[in-house]
Amino acid sequence: MSELFSYPEFDSRGAKPLTKAGDGENDMMMDIAVYEMKAGDERTFSSLTDEMAVLLLTGEIRFSWENRTEWGKRNSLMEEGPYCLHVSKGIMVKVLAKADSQILVQSTGNDQAFDSVFYKPENCTNDIFGEGLWENKMKRTVRTIFDYNNAPYSNMVNGEVITHQGGWSSYTPHEHPQPEVYYYRFERPEGFGACFLGEDVFKIKDGSCAAIPGGRTHPQVTAPGFPMYYCWMIRHLPGDPWTTRTDDPRYDWIREGN
Repeated sequence: MSELFSYPEFDSRGAKPLTKAGDGENDMMMDIAVYEMKAGDERTFSSLTDEMAVLLLTGEIRFSWENRTEWGKRNSLMEEGPYCLHVSKGIMVKVLAKADSQILVQSTGNDQAFDSVFYKPENCTNDIFGEGLWENKMKRTVRTIFDYNNAPYSNMVNGEVITHQGGWSSYTPHEHPQPEVYYYRFERPEGFGACFLGEDVFKIKDGSCAAIPGGRTHPQVTAPGFPMYYCWMIRHLPGDPWTTRTDDPRYDWIREGN
């Protein structure tokens, strides 16, 4: 079972598993893990059954696949956009670290073959939501790497949110039937916030993870002084891809402004 909220650690091999597909009651339907790499380290990823996204969190790495090579460099999750390689089943991906780096790997079953896509910051959608409402307390930056709009062949969604210090995101409260996973990072290790999953509340720390079941609202808040990053990952349901959200109608008035 994937816990609703967890504080995973890196193992001796530099791997930090977040969720496992088919993992009992709270199944996120995705394998997700974070890997830390030292300069010069190389890792190889492939699956005969799963599509896969390899996202650079921090550092500098070389992506190699299908006789292609691309580089990505990222020093700040808050200020710099993502580099992400998205491949279908059967495609081998090699990652070489030029500097100490961290990557996130998301995968799920998908019988459909598709052309590999390497997303750079300029290929991703950047939206500002909540600006000008309630003293900007719900202003956040949302980066969408791929979703049903630009990758309808995929069974996954991958993106990033920057919650401004002292502010809220995934707000107003909303839900959707598809499972979703958040992986959190702060620039400072003492950073913290709170994750609301329905009526359950959890303390967000650097490197923590939320496994959000379908049907639960999931607003987030971060403490003053601490901008908060999270990678958001959704698994489409068969015949029911994630394309929208259902807002809790009790809070509709908030989006109308003050």
